[in-house]
Amino acid sequence: MIEPSPVERLGAQSPVRTLRLLRHLGEAGVGGAALGELVRASGLSKPTCRRMLIALMDEGMVVQDPVTRTYFLGREIYLLGMLAAERYGIHRMALDSVARLAQETGDAAFLQVRHGQEVVCLTREDGSYPLRSHVLKAGDRHLLGAGAGPLAILGAVPEAEAEAYLTAYGPALAKRYPMLSPVLPALVKESRARGYALNRGVLFPGSWGMGMAIREPSGRVIACLSLAAVESRMQPDREPELVALLSREVQLVEQRLAGDAMPQPPIAIASRKRTQP
Repeated sequence: MIEPSPVERLGAQSPVRTLRLLRHLGEAGVGGAALGELVRASGLSKPTCRRMLIALMDEGMVVQDPVTRTYFLGREIYLLGMLAAERYGIHRMALDSVARLAQETGDAAFLQVRHGQEVVCLTREDGSYPLRSHVLKAGDRHLLGAGAGPLAILGAVPEAEAEAYLTAYGPALAKRYPMLSPVLPALVKESRARGYALNRGVLFPGSWGMGMAIREPSGRVIACLSLAAVESRMQPDREPELVALLSREVQLVEQRLAGDAMPQPPIAIASRKRTQP
C-alpha cells in the first residue's frame, strides 16, 4: 500500500489553500517571508500554516533558511516553472525586448502577463537613469487596470469584456485602489482610443507609466510591455518617442509568437543585472 504524501494528508481543502500559500510566498519576492507574514497574508491559523509549509518542504516546493527561519520557494517550483515555460514561452521571447527598452529609454521596462483578472510582472529591467520608479518588481501582481501595463491590457480587450470586468470587480478595485477606481473607466476609454495606456501617477504620485498590449496570433490579449519613470521623463514632448519604441518591441514579440523569424534591431545590449521572479 502506498502511503499518502504529506500534502495529501492535509485534507480535501488543502489544494486551494496550498496554492494560495505558495502564491503569497512567491509575492514576497527574493527576500522570502517569515511565518507570521504568511499567516497574515493567507488568513490561515499559525499551526495550519506551519503544517502546510512543512508538507511543502517535504515535497521540495518550499525551503527554509536555518538561521533566519525565513521561507522561500524551493527547487521543485523552479523546475516546474522551467517546464511550464516551454508552453508559455512569451517570457523567453520578450526578454531582449525588455532589455532594449530599458537601454534605449534609460527607464525601467517590464514584461507583464495576464492571469485571469490579474496581471503578473515577470521581468523588470532597469535603465541607466539615476532616478527610478520602484513601484513594480518581478513577481508583483495587480488587478486589470491597476498600472500602465494592466491598463493597456484592459483597454485592448473587447469593449464588452472590459465593461463586464469593471462592473464585476468595481468593489475590489475601489478597495485596493481607491484613487484609481473613480477614473478607471475614463482611462480605459482613453487607452482604447490611443492604442496604448498612460498612467499619470494615479496610483503613486510622481511615478508615471506607459504600456502596450501584446496579442496572440488569434488576437487574444495575453501580455504587455511597459515602462515606468519619474514624472518629468514622461511628458508630452517625449511621449511619441516612447510610444514608437514600445510599438516596435510589441510587434517583434507578436511576430515571434506567430512563429515568424524576424531580425532584431542592430543594438548591442550591454551586460546587465536582470530581476526575475
